Amino acid sequence: MALNPEMRASDADRDRVAAALREHCAQGRIDVDELNDRLDGVYSARTLGDLQRVTDDLPEEDLYELPVPSWRQSTPARRMGGGGLSLPALTGSWAAYTTVNLVCIVIWMITAVSTGVWYPWWLWVAGPWGVVMLAGQVFGSRDDRR
Repeated sequence: MALNPEMRASDADRDRVAAALREHCAQGRIDVDELNDRLDGVYSARTLGDLQRVTDDLPEEDLYELPVPSWRQSTPARRMGGGGLSLPALTGSWAAYTTVNLVCIVIWMITAVSTGVWYPWWLWVAGPWGVVMLAGQVFGSRDDRR
């Protein structure tokens, strides 16, 4: 049954539309000033038709969350032809690996010089983590093997 636009809007209806407007603002469809103007309209709306007019020019569902056809590849890693991670994720993970290991090496150097014990304990951090990251990059994830 289609909703009657003259039917009175409830607080739950207003809250639902306000949340949708905030999501549209977060996704960049409307700016903050327009969001505030539309929220004023939402909270002063008396009927469902008034609420509908506030959101007439916005999609009801996010177009990027719709199912992707099976004939179209959806991930950047597949389009690049490589297995594993995309370039931004790869760069970030290796940067984190390098940063953590540099901090460990500096701590190791300071403690080794002050105590005289030169056991390279930082290899227990760098080794397993590096092997896992390298294996993930070389072999890719299970989703990429399809």
